[in-house]
Amino acid sequence: MTKAEFVDKLAEKGGITKKLASDTIDLVFSSVSDVLVAGEEISIPGFGKFSVATRKARTGLNPQTKAKINIPETKVPKFTSAKALKDSVK
Repeated sequence: MTKAEFVDKLAEKGGITKKLASDTIDLVFSSVSDVLVAGEEISIPGFGKFSVATRKARTGLNPQTKAKINIPETKVPKFTSAKALKDSVK
């Protein structure tokens, strides 16, 4: 599903305009991003938890030259789905 399709579905289901649905989606995801950038986590009961995970530094391999490269430690977004969401998808 694309964002446009999601906006259409939200507007129809919520009885709101497509503009308001699009603005709401943008606001929600930018807020989630802001919280994760600050290093915090968001827990939404029945849906899941957004958090930041740290990947340790490691040695990788360049597939073209076969040379070993050092991959630095990085932070990545992580989502863990709630049991209720998992059960509803089954």
